[in-house]
Amino acid sequence: MNVMDMAQAEREDLATFLATLTPEQWEAPTLCARWCVRDVVAHVISYEELDMFGLIKRFAKGRVLWANQVGVDEYGPLGPEQLLDLLNDHLRPRGLTAGFGGMIALVDGTIHHQDIRRPLGMPRVIPPERLERVLDAVPTNPRLGARRRIRGLRLQATDLDWATGEGPEVHGAGEALLMVMAGRGGVVSELTGPGQPTLAARFGSVAAKSA
Repeated sequence: MNVMDMAQAEREDLATFLATLTPEQWEAPTLCARWCVRDVVAHVISYEELDMFGLIKRFAKGRVLWANQVGVDEYGPLGPEQLLDLLNDHLRPRGLTAGFGGMIALVDGTIHHQDIRRPLGMPRVIPPERLERVLDAVPTNPRLGARRRIRGLRLQATDLDWATGEGPEVHGAGEALLMVMAGRGGVVSELTGPGQPTLAARFGSVAAKSA
């Protein structure tokens, strides 16, 4: 399965899951600071219908750093059913998220799917092929900032044949390693190994980021 097909499959899984949520769950908090489930879904689809002019306008309005919030605010008036309809209309990425063969959508969608599920206490097993592809992409993704979080450490998945980096080892499930690399500090406690205290210290008391 190529990356674009994986990105579509991830969105299909997310849409299927979202269709089971109650109105109250759509308003529940996520691992993205300040964003509820409805906000995260709005973010996932917020770049799909932008042309280059619209993208430049959004970045200017958000002063680049807050461009994601601008997109969420633009979709703010929409309710769960409307957002789910939009997601179903964009299962195959075709906007900005189609970049790098769909890798932007795959990484973004996989992480945000977990951002929603974890606080709701509704875990899932990410298909291994999909998870490994995302794990390979995240350490060098400058937007996510994983490189500075894991520098001088070796991350080793306990449920996949995957590892990255050199140094004291940090062990854990591939999904947990992914979320920590993406800045979700609350997941650090799920990891073990001699490098875990160093990784935990880099987060301190900082909560999950919005991105």
